[in-house]
Amino acid sequence: MATPASLNVEQAVTQRYSGASQQQEVALCCPVEYDTTMLEVLPDELIERDYGCGDPSRYVQEGETVLDLGSGGGKICYIASQLVGESGRVIGVDMNADMLDLARKYQGEISKAIGWNNVEFYRGRIQDLGLNLEMFESHLAKNPIDSADSYLDASQIADSMRAENPMIGDNSVDVVISNCVLNLVKESDRYQLFSEVARVLKPGGRAIISDIISDQEVPSHLKSDPELWSGCISGAFQLEEMIIAFLQAGLEAVEILVWQEEPWVVVEDIPFRSVTIRAYKPFTPNTTDDENESQLSAIYQGPWEAVMDKSGVTLYRGQETQIDQVTYQKMSHSAYSGKVIRFKDDQGKRKVEPVNLDLPISDCCTPGGDCC
Repeated sequence: MATPASLNVEQAVTQRYSGASQQQEVALCCPVEYDTTMLEVLPDELIERDYGCGDPSRYVQEGETVLDLGSGGGKICYIASQLVGESGRVIGVDMNADMLDLARKYQGEISKAIGWNNVEFYRGRIQDLGLNLEMFESHLAKNPIDSADSYLDASQIADSMRAENPMIGDNSVDVVISNCVLNLVKESDRYQLFSEVARVLKPGGRAIISDIISDQEVPSHLKSDPELWSGCISGAFQLEEMIIAFLQAGLEAVEILVWQEEPWVVVEDIPFRSVTIRAYKPFTPNTTDDENESQLSAIYQGPWEAVMDKSGVTLYRGQETQIDQVTYQKMSHSAYSGKVIRFKDDQGKRKVEPVNLDLPISDCCTPGGDCC
């Protein structure tokens, strides 16, 4: 069911969160437990005016480039800054100028306390990560739109900025995170939103999304309510809908990491709860001549009786099965740890291959269609 045309989603969201940047709005707060040691360097103002529903930052690693979609007051960015370390990089993108002012207000103070400055904030729409709105506004200040021709010229300039100097480049980010923001994007823009996530991720990169889902389809009269939409309720995904959106964008290995057992809120008998989901961008494995000449195999450890990979190879629990080079490489990811044992038989010498933490996995499903 599409967003009603009568509701201006971006206006409702902007107004609500501009107010919430100035004064804490308790109704937007979904209880989340964060690592308290990560909060010690953050001013109370940033902690109080954070409106997330999960903690995707706990899944980032040292040295990574992290992009936070809808970064708000910057709390998750500053937590991620500590986790990725001085060699990492954190980018926050938000369309709300007031929230960006709040995030930038303490940047020098927080960076000094942490010991490094590896955070950048940009103004942009998360469904359009190519266009830096501050750069575009600077152009419009010098070239105001006052006619149809100037409107068309501005549109062309925006397209040029996306192509020649994108805010977030292709294949540039290790991890995309977001904390209760994707549901705020109007439904007609969501295909583009997930496509943008896939575009900016490096091959093998991952998205970690915490968001609100509804247990049932949200009826149109609730979707028409600007208070409920901007409050992360009316725009909530259903779980299957979100998983399909990842897959349609070309991501894979979609996995539910966190499921909030008790609903955050119930509206008209519809439960709304927080989930955290991970998905990977596929990569093309680099097979070596040594692997091409070797006999490669794997044993699936369970718990399912059998699983099937995307190439159609079925692995039965406890049975050694020959696999191709691509599957062999993809199984090296840490997500397979405890699930498969890989073997390489090269000229009669048999080796058990270890897990590599740097590679993503592909989808893996049972013959009946259930994903593991």
